[in-house]
Amino acid sequence: MTDGWPQGRTRKEGDRVGRSRENSARAEHHHAAYGRDTYGDPYDDPYAGDQLAGGRVDEGGGPRGGAPYRRRRRRRWPRVLGALVAVLLVVVVGGYFYLDSRLKRESVLVDYAGRVADTPGTNWLVVGSDSREGLSKDDQKRLATGFASGRRTDSMMLLHYGSGGTSLISLPRDSYLPIPGHGSNKLNAAFAFGGPKLLVQTVEKATGLHIDHYAEIGFGGFVGVVDAVGGVDICVKENIKDRKAGLNLKAGCQTLDGGQALGYVRTRAFARADLERVEHQRQFFGALMKKATSPGTMLNPFRGVPLAMNATSNFLVDDGDHLYDLARMMWAMKGVSGGNGVTTTVPIGGAGSSASAGSYITWDRSKAATLFGALKQDQEIPSNVITK
Repeated sequence: MTDGWPQGRTRKEGDRVGRSRENSARAEHHHAAYGRDTYGDPYDDPYAGDQLAGGRVDEGGGPRGGAPYRRRRRRRWPRVLGALVAVLLVVVVGGYFYLDSRLKRESVLVDYAGRVADTPGTNWLVVGSDSREGLSKDDQKRLATGFASGRRTDSMMLLHYGSGGTSLISLPRDSYLPIPGHGSNKLNAAFAFGGPKLLVQTVEKATGLHIDHYAEIGFGGFVGVVDAVGGVDICVKENIKDRKAGLNLKAGCQTLDGGQALGYVRTRAFARADLERVEHQRQFFGALMKKATSPGTMLNPFRGVPLAMNATSNFLVDDGDHLYDLARMMWAMKGVSGGNGVTTTVPIGGAGSSASAGSYITWDRSKAATLFGALKQDQEIPSNVITK
């Protein structure tokens, strides 16, 4: 031993060893091993401090010896999302009622003595009139519509949908039928004599079907709707040149703008005249509804908004019709044009002429009765009465 220290150790090393032992003893006193009772010392309570916070909080804001607390921020995204949903709901609901208010309305579907009772399924009378409302003199010249005042009907189609399927039936305007209060005449004369009311009454009497909805669009509205969707794709079977309709088309598939489309559904420059024209009208309206309800139109505000504005300001409907009825009609037309239904013309029986009506066509009474009888029962139309 050297100077009272174990052999091989200096005084300085001994001091370090002594201090180490002293520290160990203190540590043992303050941090008892598992199972050793330390509660005898009131200042050594391991649960001292804020028991809810898990320990005392020092001036730094955290538990003693720990990192400072960070206040948990409340999540704001649920509130933001809720606000956005509320705004979107207001816009959608408000937009719907605004567009619905823009529809032109007229009391068309009125009751009368002996009116056909309600029949199964839903029946629309869809009319294209030759009204020049909204067209300037330059527009009328450019579109070759002529300058006649008032409104007459250029096309009439009966749209039916229900459990028996969907069908779109053309009613040629030259059809010779009894017109209540006016004897027999061409179907479009009913519109000229008494407007939509008398036309609906004439169609109900002739078909035995109860008309549930009415929609009418004039020349100007027709052109506006077509241009709003960016034109409509049509496959033209043969070259068509008709100066009266302002039309000059080559055969083949092409996109028609509003003016060309109007000429296409108006022209009668064919051997079968009005009978071929109604085929074009069904073809075109089906293509228009397909384009109008496509994602490229519905999801594109530069197409969808102009379409909605044009359609609602140019369609005339019955007092009881609303925007959702018009939308349902469009979807039905889209479906039938896509092959999910029947498109046909009422069966024709012959032709004739009279001093008051001029040249006209007549319906095949037997086949027409079979066709409309099936619709009256909301049943599928028999194939033997389906014609072009």
